[in-house]
Amino acid sequence: MTDFASLLVADRGQTARLLHLVDKAGFEEWVKGQPERVRTAAAAQRFAAKGFELAILPGEAADDWSVALGVANVAELSPWCLAKAGGSLPDGNYRLAQGSAGPAALGWLLAQHRFDRYRSENDPRQQAVLLSNEPAAIEEHVRIAEAVALVRDMVDTPAADLGPAELAEAVEALGRESGASVTVTQGDALAAYPLTAAVGRAASRERAPRLVELLWGDPAHPRVAIIGKGVCFDSGGLDIKPSSAMLLMKKDMGGAAHAIALARLVIGARLPIQLHLLIPAVENAVSGNAFRPGDILSSRKGVAVEIGNTDAEGRLILADALTKAAEDNPVLMIDFATLTGAARVALGPDLPALFANSDALADDLAAAAKATEDPLWRLPLWKPYADMLKSSIADINNAGEGGMAGAVTAALFLEKFVPKEIEWAHLDTFAWRPAAKPGRPKGGDALGLRAIYALLRARFG
Repeated sequence: MTDFASLLVADRGQTARLLHLVDKAGFEEWVKGQPERVRTAAAAQRFAAKGFELAILPGEAADDWSVALGVANVAELSPWCLAKAGGSLPDGNYRLAQGSAGPAALGWLLAQHRFDRYRSENDPRQQAVLLSNEPAAIEEHVRIAEAVALVRDMVDTPAADLGPAELAEAVEALGRESGASVTVTQGDALAAYPLTAAVGRAASRERAPRLVELLWGDPAHPRVAIIGKGVCFDSGGLDIKPSSAMLLMKKDMGGAAHAIALARLVIGARLPIQLHLLIPAVENAVSGNAFRPGDILSSRKGVAVEIGNTDAEGRLILADALTKAAEDNPVLMIDFATLTGAARVALGPDLPALFANSDALADDLAAAAKATEDPLWRLPLWKPYADMLKSSIADINNAGEGGMAGAVTAALFLEKFVPKEIEWAHLDTFAWRPAAKPGRPKGGDALGLRAIYALLRARFG
């Protein structure tokens, strides 16, 4: 992974190019205060201080130059306002001419991250180094960048190279690094998680299903459960997807990637909680023993589920994981899942749908999302829609009738496996960016991760 720690270092007076931040409101005054050579260079580059605009400004000596960067608001820097500069400026040291980068350090770092695992000829790593006058904040910026990059890299990895076994290894590696205990339940023992076993049973032996758990922290601290949907590839099962819908299904473990990255952040920050990470890891494949539409499957909770659609498999494995998490009475449960196309139709690619069984939790998450500029949008757990999940022969159907309110009915299905007294949030996230933006390339992305981490720091830090 990119060595982010080498790209954001303490300012100790090193030689560096200056970065002048300018917004549209202050552009005219800024221009008036510049020498003629700078005004001429800015005009030649049509620099008008629009967001992400960049202009090279000549200094007094031939090899002396600085940079003007357009930002939305000099007084309130966004996480991404330095991303264009971080990703395009040549190697060297840079410092802001005034103020501190604050949250904008994240975009500077992530703009220099590349997923090049499958490229036969890699470009040399960029080394545009930002000098920080907030040395105490550097470690946190670096850890958040590493967590976001981890999600991106895991989601971008093809399913052939990231199956249930590789997801388990990612958690085991975290356990070895942190001293946390890791348990992997598979084979005959997975009968204790019957929905997970059923969804994954059609996959090959090498890609057999499993439930991966990590436990870290002092048992005297509040227990927090983080659950991530780990469908490493989703064919749709016997309700098979068309090829166009299957093309991005390597990203169907994006919830697991978010959960693992969040666990890394929690452990790295040494938050005073007992962390319980749960990853149900499966491949939803097609074979002679695949689970079928119309089957009745038991769950760990004892709820009988009629299968209305085998392509609604993510909620099944999450149901088992939520049940297991709840058995240990956490004060908070949060799950990440690339769960429904309905959430994307409603909110598009940038906004994870947030469901919460507590208004206080939802309000806290909204505040965290705003503070981190990592947006979430709450949708309702609208109880009358639970009728859409009724089954005439079982306790519940896994797929709502009629195709309406798909994100809501999926969340209502999950809620059935969460005790009412436990605070719970469900993020239906896309984990993918269909078009590039500065610091955010096309491909896998962490959406909602920073907001949830901010919530945990606010509540338990």
